[in-house]
Amino acid sequence: MSRDHVQPAPRRSPEVPYLELLARDASVEAYEQPVLLARAEGRPAARIAELEQARAHALRVRAELEGRRRREAELSALFETAHDLAGLRDLDAVLRAIVQRARSLLGTDVAYLTLNDPAHGDTYMRVTEGSVSARFQQLRLGLGEGLGGLVAQTTRPYVTDDYFEDARFQHTRTIDAGVRDEGLVAILGVPLVLGPHVIGVLFAADRRARVFEREQIALLGSFAALAAAAIDTANLLTETRAALAGLESANEIIRDRSAVIERASDVHDRLAELVLRGGGVHDVAAAVSEVLDGTVEFTDTGAAPAEALETARAAGHAARHGRDWIAPVAAGGEVLGALVLRGHPGLDPVDQRTLERAAMVTSLLLLARRSAAEAEQRVRGELLDDLLDARDRDPRLLRERAARLHADLDATHVVLAARLDGPAADADEEAAARRRLWAAASHLAATRQGLAAARDGGTVLLLPLGAGDSATEVARRTARHLGRTVRQPVTVGASAPVTGLAAQPETVAGAYAEGRRCLDALRLLGRAGDGAAAEDFGFLGLLLAGERDVPGFVERTVGPIVAYDERRGTELLRTVDAFFSCGMSPARTKDTLHVHVNTVAQRLERVGRLLGADWQTPARALEIQLALRLHRLAAPDRR
Repeated sequence: MSRDHVQPAPRRSPEVPYLELLARDASVEAYEQPVLLARAEGRPAARIAELEQARAHALRVRAELEGRRRREAELSALFETAHDLAGLRDLDAVLRAIVQRARSLLGTDVAYLTLNDPAHGDTYMRVTEGSVSARFQQLRLGLGEGLGGLVAQTTRPYVTDDYFEDARFQHTRTIDAGVRDEGLVAILGVPLVLGPHVIGVLFAADRRARVFEREQIALLGSFAALAAAAIDTANLLTETRAALAGLESANEIIRDRSAVIERASDVHDRLAELVLRGGGVHDVAAAVSEVLDGTVEFTDTGAAPAEALETARAAGHAARHGRDWIAPVAAGGEVLGALVLRGHPGLDPVDQRTLERAAMVTSLLLLARRSAAEAEQRVRGELLDDLLDARDRDPRLLRERAARLHADLDATHVVLAARLDGPAADADEEAAARRRLWAAASHLAATRQGLAAARDGGTVLLLPLGAGDSATEVARRTARHLGRTVRQPVTVGASAPVTGLAAQPETVAGAYAEGRRCLDALRLLGRAGDGAAAEDFGFLGLLLAGERDVPGFVERTVGPIVAYDERRGTELLRTVDAFFSCGMSPARTKDTLHVHVNTVAQRLERVGRLLGADWQTPARALEIQLALRLHRLAAPDRR
């Protein structure tokens, strides 16, 4: 080979720059640089397409990494709580921790726990969190009185949206005075159950009207189960200490009970540590399999033996089923699944409690993930609701709230109105479809650093407009994505791009109204399941748009002719105007312009190349004539 022959440089893979960006955790904006650089260097279109595809893959990887970091933080907070509870030995400290965590996770003004006093035959306040009334904190209630009495009698959770208007339970002057003094309105209560007995009630309450969701009721039920277990553990310790003080012969029993408690605590710590490292439901099952020297599997409710599962749920303990053991994974009254210990019929009480603790941790894990996702959806919806209603006009606070959701209100956005267009068999099915649409829209908004809220029987989204994107493309892409997710046609109307939302939040309401008008226009035109913006409707877009963009309409319609005349000094615009004024007759047009008919033909041919071959069809001709008239009105001195 000749020395003068130069080997070509190896072609750099398009993924390399994006791997470097991922390695240094670069911002989203930095992912545009490789494509922009390639275009600036005049790279081939195929190379640019490869870079764009690599960018899309890299951004998806980045979003997944961010989501995992967020989920890790949420799980870390919850299971740090579980770890703290496992290490506490003082009953008052245990109950205070449970009430504090319950109030924090449910986001209520007040949380409190009442316990039955068999000696006095009544119920008393044991722990309160967030209470400001001394009278309320010192309440003692007769058995069966108030909302707590209803919960204790039925052993079921109860919730009241308006305490003083609720006639389902027995009101007393003493209780009502304490509740009124505290200022409580909405109250949720769940029973603390030990075996067949209710020993108390755990409450969460707000000083305003509020609807507690099913998942929140289930979550408070899980905390009630923890409180009951803590009281049970504390009672065991008390009994053990009493036996040690009274009977020397009970030494061995005390050591055995202590060993049971320590072993259960060690297992709980191990499970908590496992989940804090990012483990999931099946990782917990694998860890318990190792501890119990057997095979433990998590199964959905439908896959577990129904009769054994119901027996275990009713008893509040793991139940034997043939050679297996079934421990229900439950939260309040909702059964989320089961842990099944296979082929281990001879299970001692310690191992049975271990399996039951694992089931409790599994239920907390499932509820934590559900609650975290729903909490973020609610926060995004509340911010968008405030923007739509222009309730919060402080730009700094709006920016801070958006930043916590990884949204940037100073970026350019589009407002999208989305609605289902498929048939519904009944009202329940329609409501379920709307919930699926809301969930899909919320997930899309979270992955796109946007916002979403349920509104007017549909969903409204606020999504950032990417570089090179248009409102039309975002609307169509969103309609396709939501339609695939909910498996039903979804129609989406988009506003024109909007900016400065933090400084001018009222802009969002106007943009939403424009998006709804586009949505209604699509449905009237028989384009269900499609997406569009006002600019897609020609001169009808002037009526649909929130602000009449006359210059934009003129530019889109006859802008190429105007620009051509300005560059070449020709009279194409005047020729088109005369052509329509003369009934689209070239012969009469040449008389009006005082030129040869061939000149008219040549000019009209040039117009066809600039505007498209269909420029003389009725629909296009109507738009062009309207644009010509608006152009003359905007510049009356031009002829």
